[in-house]
Amino acid sequence: MDSYQHLVDTLALTLGVGWASGINLYAALLVLGIAGSTGDLALPPDLQVLANPLVIGAAGLMYAVEFFADKTPGVDSGWDALHTFIRLPAGALLAAGAVGEVTPALEIAAGLLGGGLAATSHATKAGTRLLINTSPEPFSNWTASIAEDVAVFGGMWAALNQPWLFIGLLALFIALVAWLLPKILRALRKIGGGILRLFGRRPKPAPAAITTPGEPPS
Repeated sequence: MDSYQHLVDTLALTLGVGWASGINLYAALLVLGIAGSTGDLALPPDLQVLANPLVIGAAGLMYAVEFFADKTPGVDSGWDALHTFIRLPAGALLAAGAVGEVTPALEIAAGLLGGGLAATSHATKAGTRLLINTSPEPFSNWTASIAEDVAVFGGMWAALNQPWLFIGLLALFIALVAWLLPKILRALRKIGGGILRLFGRRPKPAPAAITTPGEPPS
């Protein structure tokens, strides 16, 4: 029974760090680091460095920067674009480290799973933010950002304390993304096409008529 529970706990942690990294990597690092340093969570060997005060401090500083950048229209999408190259590999590395001391094949499989979840949650967040930024008011950005922060902290708590609840909620999230992401991509394509038409259909000046001496202009 203990080995079965350990397997479920490890699976939830692996999925949780991958999913959370795609939305707010620094919040996920803070949760793991603080939980590990206080003894609430026995971090796997490869993740024990997250409990170091220097790592916690750096994660806290970057979370504070992201907290404000993520709530500024336009800046949030630029921040997401930059973090495409950070969240995805970080999600893969955290997931690979979360499985503990296992065979290299299982570690690679966990990394691929974590990276895939990070890419899925990141693409959903970034695409949604691009749509939100078509509205000039900032309140929708604030609402979305706060909701994402709450989701990450709540999701990480569930992954550590209620693994079956987290796995169930993650399954619902994946089903929602499978339904929502194509709609987001179509909406973005439509907006992009409208912008291209707006700037691409300017009337061209008519060519000047050529006349010969003594011939009235046409």
